[in-house]
Amino acid sequence: MSKKKKSAPLVLTALFASLISAGCFIQIPLPGGVPVAIQDMLAMLSGMILGPLYGTGAVVIFLVLGCIGLPVFTGKAGVQVILAGPTGGFLIGYLLGALAAGLVLAALLPLGRKHSPAAVYVVITIAALIATFILFACGIVRFMQLTGYGFGKTMAAVLVPFIPGNIVKLILMVMLTKKFRPIVSAYIRQD
Repeated sequence: MSKKKKSAPLVLTALFASLISAGCFIQIPLPGGVPVAIQDMLAMLSGMILGPLYGTGAVVIFLVLGCIGLPVFTGKAGVQVILAGPTGGFLIGYLLGALAAGLVLAALLPLGRKHSPAAVYVVITIAALIATFILFACGIVRFMQLTGYGFGKTMAAVLVPFIPGNIVKLILMVMLTKKFRPIVSAYIRQD
């Protein structure tokens, strides 16, 4: 195996970590103060496209960069965002969502095998929904712990305003994963 082929997974992992980091600069402000950003979509895509190992690795790199003070988190930088901030649960959700999506696709849609187009779309959609559910579950639980808000008030603050944007993100994740997962897998597989 060539040196290029061996380093491709690491290069792709670093690339996705960079994309997730850059995602904090692409956001739509909302009246509640928490913007709609594409960072969560990019984190989940890393697991869906790169797989559970390299995709989760990309999110870990992103989180480390934020914890050492680089301005890669939406809003603030630093470890206090993860440990003490009300949106810290979402950052943990990035990691767990990427891992879950990668595992679902690896188990239900193994690369190198033929799958019907309908099955591919269904499995990718399931992986995206599971990742999104995990992301919001982590975020909602942490938000409730730190703010003392009840379930209804928390849902109104951190879920309901983001539903339209997340529907668009889910559609994009499915389309992008369908297109790029087979291409990227040729560089990640260590045959």
